[in-house]
Amino acid sequence: MPIGEPDARWLWENEPCRAACPVHTDAGGYVTAIAEGRYRDAYLIARRPNPFPSICARVCAAPCEAACRRGTVDAPVAIRALKRFVTEKFGVESFSTSAIWHEAHGPVPPADGPWVGIVGGGPAGLAAACDLRLAGHRVTIYEAARQLGGMMVLGIPEYRLPRGLIAREIEAILELGIEVRTDFRVGIDESFSTLVDRHDSIFLAVGTGCARDLALPGHELDGVFRAVEYLLNVNQGFHVEVGDRVVVVGGGNVAFDAARTALRAAAGENVDAEPAPTRGSDADARRGMTTTLDVARSAVRAGASVVTVVALESPDEIPADPEEIAEAEAEGIRILYRRGPHRFVGEGRVTGLETIDVESVFDATGRFAPTFVPDTESTIPADSIILAVGQAADLDLLDGGPTLERTPNGGLRIDDATLQTSDPRIWAGGDVARGPRNLIDAIADGRRAAASIIATSGQRPAPAPEMHLELRPGYQRIDSGYDAIARRPVPTVASERRIGFAEVEVGYDEADARLEALRCLRCFDNVMLSPELCILCGLCVDVCPTDCIVIARADSAGLGLASQSALLLDEDLCIRCGLCVNRCPPGALSMVFAKEVGNV
Repeated sequence: MPIGEPDARWLWENEPCRAACPVHTDAGGYVTAIAEGRYRDAYLIARRPNPFPSICARVCAAPCEAACRRGTVDAPVAIRALKRFVTEKFGVESFSTSAIWHEAHGPVPPADGPWVGIVGGGPAGLAAACDLRLAGHRVTIYEAARQLGGMMVLGIPEYRLPRGLIAREIEAILELGIEVRTDFRVGIDESFSTLVDRHDSIFLAVGTGCARDLALPGHELDGVFRAVEYLLNVNQGFHVEVGDRVVVVGGGNVAFDAARTALRAAAGENVDAEPAPTRGSDADARRGMTTTLDVARSAVRAGASVVTVVALESPDEIPADPEEIAEAEAEGIRILYRRGPHRFVGEGRVTGLETIDVESVFDATGRFAPTFVPDTESTIPADSIILAVGQAADLDLLDGGPTLERTPNGGLRIDDATLQTSDPRIWAGGDVARGPRNLIDAIADGRRAAASIIATSGQRPAPAPEMHLELRPGYQRIDSGYDAIARRPVPTVASERRIGFAEVEVGYDEADARLEALRCLRCFDNVMLSPELCILCGLCVDVCPTDCIVIARADSAGLGLASQSALLLDEDLCIRCGLCVNRCPPGALSMVFAKEVGNV
């Protein structure tokens, strides 16, 4: 029987990994399928809500792992690495994905619906194009670059995301019958107003390709680069001379991308081994802070002998991923915390960065407002300085077109639910509307915009899945000892063997993947109580290995009169072992599975 709306919402939120994922991937579903050896099923579960499973398996920020309830026990399940395990078997990198891809998205209808123009061929634009085409819309993508992919191609270093893999993932989307015009600059080759008049709807997904500057003395010196521009040049195969001593300013992943890229690029490696399809690009949603660490590590590989990251934040405050910081340090990159740029030193060409000690990064309200300690200046010698201090959208392309409301930070104002702009014909999503964010957030925006355009166009949207409860009689975890398995380290290439732009992370083998998948607590399983059967014998309390069940006075739990008692279960402590269900004499406790029925 379908369950009530309040219960459905509770069950959804009770799966933290799925709720945390912007596209609501059923992580528990595909992780459990891996544990059971059902790898094909695992791929289909991971693919259905996400047209970029192979890419996300390598560079997603993995908010699902941050929310994973197993993390309250010891360490979260390595969800992203497990996705890579199944995409390597059935994804585009396996070269055997065609039948499985079509099974995941179903038949492709004729393109006889309203015509949608998408400006920007990065992840947000491509995700929207995929869903719109599957709904029967005619879709055309307009991309300023020579290839599609946006910052996936132009911003993320190849040692994290191989270019051939991006090309194949994009090609699988284009096979649906999507029109693409690359090397097409809106506002130059054709006005934005013309595009709006030509199409029934427009989706703006142009990203934030403009790097922010630091207006400090000496910022105009040769040798001072902006991280986004630096990565764009290197990732397109251009050689950028950085010298032996590189300083990267910033505390996000982008800074580390730039650092690591500089190491590799200076070594003369060819970074454009396999370009993405020459069809279009732009609008990734990697967070603007995703450049610092990679910039630094790149500088070292490029032949730079000393690469230093200068961060305003302390080790506890720095926004870069801990894994990125650890990789940078393993590659020999030095990180200076609580130091801020004060001025660029040099005449004609930069020779150093004068820094100053940071007193605080945020004010009392948590707003970013750095303050510095007077008379603490010191200079770091540098042949090049790479600035990874944020990104912004270039919206000059909209000049002469319909007037669209802007946000205080210069982005486009949108309705949070529908992503519609102040003009009812135009939608916007990804970085251009929300500022630099993660790849998976851009994909979610693309899908959300597509759903809104489909609904507005009068086409019938896909039905929402119903939530059903399915009883698990005689429930018992067959994987004994799963709660004691330690997180399996994700294999990487040893630091001394990292040459050029080859991938650093190599992924699990089958044995480790199965073991890691067994660690999932299966939050989609739920212990349910039939109050009319419970005799409050307390045997479930006695048998519970994590002490997550208690019998309490109802008034102390805010549930009733003092003369009554209540059985309480702490979901964050429950490991779904099923001992309480099997021990209950009257069968008042049962294990049920929250199952989606219908379109995924």
